[in-house]
Amino acid sequence: MLNPTAQIHPTAIIEGEVTLGDQVKIGAYTLIQGPVTIGDNCEISSHVVIRGRTTIGQNNRIFQFASIGEDCQDLKYAGEDTSLVIGDNNTFRESVTVHRGTIQDNSITRIGNNCLFMINAHVAHDCIVGNGCIFANNATLAGHVTIGDNVIFGGQAAIHQFGKVGSYAFIGGCAAVNKDVPPFVMVVGNYARPVAVNTEGLLRRGFAKDTIRSLRSAYKTLYRSGLGLEEAITKIESDLPQSEALGQFVAFLRDNGRGIVR
Repeated sequence: MLNPTAQIHPTAIIEGEVTLGDQVKIGAYTLIQGPVTIGDNCEISSHVVIRGRTTIGQNNRIFQFASIGEDCQDLKYAGEDTSLVIGDNNTFRESVTVHRGTIQDNSITRIGNNCLFMINAHVAHDCIVGNGCIFANNATLAGHVTIGDNVIFGGQAAIHQFGKVGSYAFIGGCAAVNKDVPPFVMVVGNYARPVAVNTEGLLRRGFAKDTIRSLRSAYKTLYRSGLGLEEAITKIESDLPQSEALGQFVAFLRDNGRGIVR
């Protein structure tokens, strides 16, 4: 259903079941092949491709040559009806690619709200991305990756399939992440190694200094005490005042899938 308030360039091609919200703008030579739903006040630039079962929320901006909701690159994919769901207030810069899910997982790729994907960033099939994340130029998420809230990926950083990154983590430029990154932690290098708590990022997000000190103590226990993972968790829980942030840190350590960066 093409909303009469939408501004659609005459060279744009819209096919299949497409629903547009209020005040949607679609630029020249853009291709949209449904089933696609685009929410209010979205701005789709020229030469964009949006296809497959894709739902896009409100106030999103998609720049030229981006490909949103395309078939994934997984060799197991055989044309199944899978989906992509994008929240509100996201920006997808030039040549960003975001693929739908696969039936081998939950058949869905999901992106939250208020994220920025810079030029050439890639989100593969079955990824789950939280809110407020920033992915710099050429940042790459392999399939089945889970990213928490307010995570920053530096330029040309990449993460292995099935990897997880906790909220408020910082991935340095060109990092190759082959293990899970706990929340609040900064990693750099190839392969990525932990270097510190993301103190500056936490201060900018309004975390109390006492909370940051507690997280830094937990970081030292985990990475500098020489203890094994289970011993470090026990010491963190017994020695440090408990808080929501510290609880999040410990919960991630207990639930890591590929092992944590060490």
